[in-house]
Amino acid sequence: MHIKELSIAEFDGFAKNFFISSYYQSSSYALFMTECGYDYELIGFVDELGVIKAAALILIKKIGFYKYGYSPKGFLIDYFDHDLLQKFTHAIKEYYQKRLVFIKINPEIAIGEINPVSKLTNYNQNIIVRDYLKELGFTKLRDNKYFESLFPRFNGILNLHDYSFDALNKNTKNKIRKGIKKGIVFEKVDRDSIDVLFQFIKYKKNIDPFYYKNYYNVFDRIHASDLFLVKVDYQQYLLNSKMLYDQELERNNEISRKLIHSANDIYIKEKMNSDRILLSYKNDIEIATKGLSEQKTTYIAGAFVIRYLNRVHIVISGYDKNFKHFDPNYFLHYQILEYYKNDFKFVDLNGMTGDFTTNNPYLGLNQFKLGFKPHVYEFIGEFDLVLNEHAYKSLIKKGLMAREFNKKTKGN
Repeated sequence: MHIKELSIAEFDGFAKNFFISSYYQSSSYALFMTECGYDYELIGFVDELGVIKAAALILIKKIGFYKYGYSPKGFLIDYFDHDLLQKFTHAIKEYYQKRLVFIKINPEIAIGEINPVSKLTNYNQNIIVRDYLKELGFTKLRDNKYFESLFPRFNGILNLHDYSFDALNKNTKNKIRKGIKKGIVFEKVDRDSIDVLFQFIKYKKNIDPFYYKNYYNVFDRIHASDLFLVKVDYQQYLLNSKMLYDQELERNNEISRKLIHSANDIYIKEKMNSDRILLSYKNDIEIATKGLSEQKTTYIAGAFVIRYLNRVHIVISGYDKNFKHFDPNYFLHYQILEYYKNDFKFVDLNGMTGDFTTNNPYLGLNQFKLGFKPHVYEFIGEFDLVLNEHAYKSLIKKGLMAREFNKKTKGN
């Protein structure tokens, strides 16, 4: 068997039918990454009859005076077939040894699932692949605690066949209902609205506005990009706020009548709480009235989504912190699940951290995603296949590796 370059049709045909499929291993993702400074090669490992046994998208980029390779989400190979993995590793070393210092992979192999109660990982048989890779000369990189690596080590994936609103966390359901009461609306929009989305995500990652425009456009060519926004419907906001105000006013008056006959602490606390709620609803009425009179269009949240085979990937989402009290991100994700539930099997909620303590700086992000009751998987992590040991150590010593791969992000 030997390595050969594949055409786009050959590669995509193999990738789409492979049992571990990801849009990161597609010609579309390769085209997108050329906008980010990478070259790419689509390679296959073929037998004497020309049958493809394994394949990989290899992104190539300059680092210092050298070049490195990167296969996002890892090679398309049966990692449990030790003989095939060994032969492929040997062949890829020979194929790239004179051109690349190393090849980085982060296979989409779940080695365990987080127990929803204990928050500990229940490891599975896939963990043996880690040993296979080390045995074949791959260097296991340090497991990231938060979002330091190219991909998160922990992901929340929701099976849409098991999904229902009633199954969601109680707090999550309450926040979704709150958004509905505030009169917010979910919209599917076109590429012209990417600038609106960017206003909600620009503080998350150190990237320019064209990054997601290029991302969207490349996958839109194969009709796999979706863009969603959430806006305030001031008419509905006003109607809902008036109704809630009237209901609370009636309750407030009833508490006042009780206080006349018995001024106990319970009634006093209820009255104070009701007064605060009335003030909040009154403020809502004023905001809604002003927005309606000005005929404003106010977008407060958005998400960019890619559809690939039977899976939906929420690539990035964000919301306007000035409207945090509307809980728009909960409403947005709920509507995304509703939108796709009949046509797709899985929704990838994107990265989480494996730190489930209260000291986790990403505690809010974890709680938000856990509220949708996904399966949370721990993945195998990152490995480097070093092809030039001297150059590899030199890049580390000069700090070029840290500069290239240490991400600065606040999560999805």
